[in-house]
Amino acid sequence: MSVDKLETLEVRVKKLLDLVIELRQDKSHLEQELESTRERLAKHEEMSEGWEEERTTIRSRIEKVLGELEFLDRSND
Repeated sequence: MSVDKLETLEVRVKKLLDLVIELRQDKSHLEQELESTRERLAKHEEMSEGWEEERTTIRSRIEKVLGELEFLDRSND
């Protein structure tokens, strides 16, 4: 193998190593971002469940008040 070919091979190997390092860093960054996104999603799901419970409670109370108003309305007739 000539010296020129060896130098060309070394340059290519160095570029590949640099690319592997860059890809590993990108992978690590994306894994962190994914974990952060999953945590935010879990928090949003918890909030959504809380809002659904609150909505159900409010609906129940409104139906109760409407029932009482309806009873009063029928009592006056």
